[in-house]
Amino acid sequence: MTSLIIHIPHASTHIPSRDGFLVDGARIEKELLTLTDWHTDDLFVDAARDDHPVAAGFSRIFCDVERFADDRQEVMAKFGMGVLYESTDDGEPMRNVTPELRKRILERYYHPHHARLEKAVQAELDRVGRAVIVDAHSYPDIPLKRDLDPRRPRPDFNIGTDPFHTPQELVDASVRFFEARGYSLGVDWPYKGTIVPLAWYGKDKRVASIMLEVNRKLYLEDGSSDKNGNYDHVRQTIQDYLDVIASSVTV
Repeated sequence: MTSLIIHIPHASTHIPSRDGFLVDGARIEKELLTLTDWHTDDLFVDAARDDHPVAAGFSRIFCDVERFADDRQEVMAKFGMGVLYESTDDGEPMRNVTPELRKRILERYYHPHHARLEKAVQAELDRVGRAVIVDAHSYPDIPLKRDLDPRRPRPDFNIGTDPFHTPQELVDASVRFFEARGYSLGVDWPYKGTIVPLAWYGKDKRVASIMLEVNRKLYLEDGSSDKNGNYDHVRQTIQDYLDVIASSVTV
């Protein structure tokens, strides 16, 4: 069975520095509750698995490692939610990002994170000639105000794909898995795409990637970051799904 690289970009609530922030702690806590992919560092990780977790050690509110470093390439930058968030989900000013602050955060946090992800991918390529990334996320049942796709009702789970790096067998295996479990699944809806390090992006099909997002209504108490009574079942479902992905890739 293939070892997976589990990319976990949005589980942390740590903000290393509040330089540039214009809002108080209570407002930051509200954004954290709204935007954090709660417990994905547990839902997708198990010590018994031979996977390679790569988790950001800081909140997406501080630095979003899934955004392009250059705001000119990032669609969410026009909403003030590029690599360094400048606005809240409500559209209120949240942080003043100077060129100096941007440079410092990218150098100290963003680029080192991506270097870790690249190292994990290269290690798998060297070991077995193949690397499989699972991009681990969760999302609210009620769309964020700045979501690009606000359609409802939202599915229980969502996979995101890349036309070059997501083999069709992973898509087909995902559809079969969630259908058999009685869950609804969005394919590239409500969120689309999946992370691939730029060193291989669009160049090397040996690097495969698929995103899995889980609807937070399945495992959190409403309006809270607390686990609900269904948490363990959802976690086991995700672990079983990872087994399916690991066994669906031909090395």
